[in-house]
Amino acid sequence: MVDIREVTESDIDRALELAYLVFHDRPAKEGRARHHALLRQCARLGAYEGNTLVGFMAAHDFRLSVPGADLPCPGLTFVSVAPTHRRRGVLTALMGEQLRRTRTAGCPIAALWASESAIYGRFGYGAATQGATVEIDSTRPLALRIEPDRRPLRLVDPADALQVIGPYHEAARAVRAGRPTSSPQRWNEGRLCEQDEEDEELSPPRIIVLGEPGEPIAGYVLFRTKPEGDGGAVRSPGLVRVDELEADTPAVAAALWECLAALDLTGRVRAWGRPPDDPLLHFASDRDQVRVTAQFPALWLRLVDVRAALTARSWAAPVELVLDVADARLPANAGRFRLKAAPGGAAYESTDAAPDLELEVRDLAACYLSGTRITELVAAGLVVEHTPGAAAALDTALRTELLPHTADAF
Repeated sequence: MVDIREVTESDIDRALELAYLVFHDRPAKEGRARHHALLRQCARLGAYEGNTLVGFMAAHDFRLSVPGADLPCPGLTFVSVAPTHRRRGVLTALMGEQLRRTRTAGCPIAALWASESAIYGRFGYGAATQGATVEIDSTRPLALRIEPDRRPLRLVDPADALQVIGPYHEAARAVRAGRPTSSPQRWNEGRLCEQDEEDEELSPPRIIVLGEPGEPIAGYVLFRTKPEGDGGAVRSPGLVRVDELEADTPAVAAALWECLAALDLTGRVRAWGRPPDDPLLHFASDRDQVRVTAQFPALWLRLVDVRAALTARSWAAPVELVLDVADARLPANAGRFRLKAAPGGAAYESTDAAPDLELEVRDLAACYLSGTRITELVAAGLVVEHTPGAAAALDTALRTELLPHTADAF
């Protein structure tokens, strides 16, 4: 039997040792110091067997952009269970206590990035956003169907990045759902860190912005580069790794992509975690030159308080349906509820009426940001449609102009 309790600052090093054991990691001294500083800012839960820490999780104090709103949303990280205590209920106990605390704190949602996709569905999490890896063959000029914005491009010193691009990034959170807040500490110890923890050959971060001097920027790109590699008989071309690209218009985005593809001594551009509806995929004139090489679940979302979550977001069209929701972990979410929503607001109340749709809370979470369609889950046999057309009506009401997007892994 384990005891779930808060992990004190004096136990952070023990928690890190457990996480490094579980994730087969051995960071350098600087990386370990960054992790320690990060965990001091997080809520921390541990599973103790006597005085031995056998399970751990931390939670960032985030807000997450959802359609029409910005909600408090703990971001789970460093979820670890000792290999000697797997399949003994340690993770279940940790997740149960975390969900209880989240609901008690009045947070309607929680989020995480899953190291293994098979784990978190059983705790009510659904894959709410998708990421795409896009690669550009930059051994030749980038072929475009639109004219790039020809306003000036300029480099920004990383030391000035927060002042220059931080406000732009924060404003962009409202444009697409699924984006967590980012503190100055997370900027400086993550995106803007001198050394990339996963690849020591990458350069420090570089930032290019577009816009007339003295005027607000119209877009930016944050990237790192890697020199040509010696792979034996075949040499790999120099790499431009894009970590973030934000733009006011497709023409601004085209100018930034064009600039990246023209960097000397490089032959490929790789952007991890782009939205699946990235305009680049349409305005690139040669899709053999610009390819999606992978697509994957990104942010996993949990509706901790379904009523609060549904009534907080905006709605694209009127809908009135009875939902039969299953939630084995949080019984207050389970049962039949009448959802009546419109662009002006929503109500969600218990009812005895026959259900139009029957679904698990994890599937409702997957659709909450409009990254997954209810009709797709009906077709997959995961949602039961009792009233023909109910799934399509809910999809229409949940729809957002842009797909949700999360590239800020935490």
